[in-house]
Amino acid sequence: MKCIKGLITILFFGCLWSVNAQVKVKVSGEIFNGTGDSVYVSQINGNKYLDHLKGKLDKKGNFVLEGKIPAPDYYVFRIGTHSINIVLRNNADLKIYGDAQKFAQFHNIVNSDETVKLNEFVDQMRLYNYKKDSATQYLRLHPEQEKAINESFYLVYLEFKTYKERFLEENPNSAALLPILSEVDPEKEFPFYEKVVQNLLVGFADSPSIQQTKLQYEQMLAKKQALSFLDPGKEAPDFTQNKSDGTPLKLSDLRGMVVLVDFWASWCGPCRQENPNVVRLYEKYKDAGFTVMSVSLDNNQANWLKAIEKDKLSWPNHVSDLLGWKNEVAKLYRVTGIPFTVLLDKEGKIINKNLRGADLENTLKAIFGF
Repeated sequence: MKCIKGLITILFFGCLWSVNAQVKVKVSGEIFNGTGDSVYVSQINGNKYLDHLKGKLDKKGNFVLEGKIPAPDYYVFRIGTHSINIVLRNNADLKIYGDAQKFAQFHNIVNSDETVKLNEFVDQMRLYNYKKDSATQYLRLHPEQEKAINESFYLVYLEFKTYKERFLEENPNSAALLPILSEVDPEKEFPFYEKVVQNLLVGFADSPSIQQTKLQYEQMLAKKQALSFLDPGKEAPDFTQNKSDGTPLKLSDLRGMVVLVDFWASWCGPCRQENPNVVRLYEKYKDAGFTVMSVSLDNNQANWLKAIEKDKLSWPNHVSDLLGWKNEVAKLYRVTGIPFTVLLDKEGKIINKNLRGADLENTLKAIFGF
């Protein structure tokens, strides 16, 4: 992966609001087993809480937090070290009941169905990420079981993917949809990503978080439009670049084979982590007509060749002009981050881009039938 997404940090980030944007809200309820504890309505700003409303539980555990908050948006209600996500709109009258000692597991929210649904999704998201992290950790300890682990986790992935799609359909235009975005790769799932954003803009456009999401979407859309020449079905731009011995290699020389054009570099950690998967798939499918053309963004030949040898990149198609990020092929393909891949069919037309890991394996399995 190019980066690791946080679980729910997308929900809360520092924004600046005008005084005129303030809205009046009321959050009240009863919390058992927490007499005298303070309760807060807050947002997360970096690694700190930004508290907007504060109060204490009375002897019976009752509390009332009433006042103005900066804007209709996503907040957290917290007591001690426990917290839950809440959605607050103008004149919200949210009621919360729960057990202070096990608040995350035992709480009830009244007068905000979108808050209930949001927390339901976050719970499922945390469970999915726990399973993903466990599978990753087990794979590190048992690399010889990579195939079985990938196949097993792929079922978990499909189950959560189906859950995300069903959640969107069952909660149209709901503020509860926001955390879905932390589990979507816009480069691979842009139509789904776009649909989530459009639903949020209909349902909660006055939220600063949604306005920030809109800005991110517009940037992603512009990037996608700029890369439309790499859409599936289009012919990949041809190029020629020198191999390590100085002889030129042309992409179109590989016509008749399924080709993975793989942009990488010896200094790129995520690239090096993905290399064993590419090596394994190359060995599996090379006799069926699959090959790899690696375009290195190195600027040091010794480091480039050492990485090829160390990672056992046994295919012969390694090219580079040793200009780093100024690599002419990288500029032609508008590469802004690595690893970046483009998979081509035997006629040189694009099958898909940015395929890695299980996605690449499943695509090759569908092409070659084994």
